[in-house]
Amino acid sequence: MNQVSPSFVSQIDPYVYQTLQGVTGGMVVVQTTKGSVTGMLKTVMPDHIVVESGGSPFFIRTAQIVWVIPRG
Repeated sequence: MNQVSPSFVSQIDPYVYQTLQGVTGGMVVVQTTKGSVTGMLKTVMPDHIVVESGGSPFFIRTAQIVWVIPRG
């Protein structure tokens, strides 16, 4: 019997990844395909970011980001 293993496929945008790394630890507004999240950018990974808003972490897939505004 043939077993099929699941595979993970993800698009990585190196420019978005590098830019977001530069604002890690700062306040951001992230517009996604489903709405916006405002908070502190805690983590940047190649496939997702973590924005802490209202004491809760929001895990946002990079592919779902429309735009990001850093807040000073």
